[in-house]
Amino acid sequence: VTRRELTLTSDYKIDIQLAVKGDCDAFSRLYSVIYKDLYHIALCSLRNPHDAADAVSDAVTDAFSQIKKLRSEDAFKAWVIKILTTKIKKKQSEYINKPTLDESYAEDTGKDFNFKRTELICELDKLNEEERLILSLSVLGGYSSEEISHLCGIKPASVRSRLSRTKEKLRKALADIEPQLN
Repeated sequence: VTRRELTLTSDYKIDIQLAVKGDCDAFSRLYSVIYKDLYHIALCSLRNPHDAADAVSDAVTDAFSQIKKLRSEDAFKAWVIKILTTKIKKKQSEYINKPTLDESYAEDTGKDFNFKRTELICELDKLNEEERLILSLSVLGGYSSEEISHLCGIKPASVRSRLSRTKEKLRKALADIEPQLN
């Protein structure tokens, strides 16, 4: 199974059909395939592991309760991510003061301190919510601009230009930091 799309095996399709009929085990199997992608997208967008876990939990709960509304077996993952992006946007609107670096994020990684990684986190923190969401869907989720367009309600050309500007902004910021590290 790739990050970008689920392999549509007969077992996968059967699990979707069973989940639509209310089978919790089938839905659990489907969730086990996509939970890491959901969490990474939420974490990159929200910058807080607790908020990311809450957003994923809320999205999965809504997906389970609304799975009968799923129109196509092929759209399961995109459908759940669409629900997640709504939860992320709601959580972002709740933020009053944005922290510059969430220390719990650094602690949750379980790795030794890494200056370059910390600088990247700081630079990601400077991006606005939309930039982080588009970047996380593209880089972590592997979605195309057309898919992101559908998920976020933005024109594909706008997604491409915003993604390009965001990547360039990060490249420039990290290039400015690099000489300081040597």
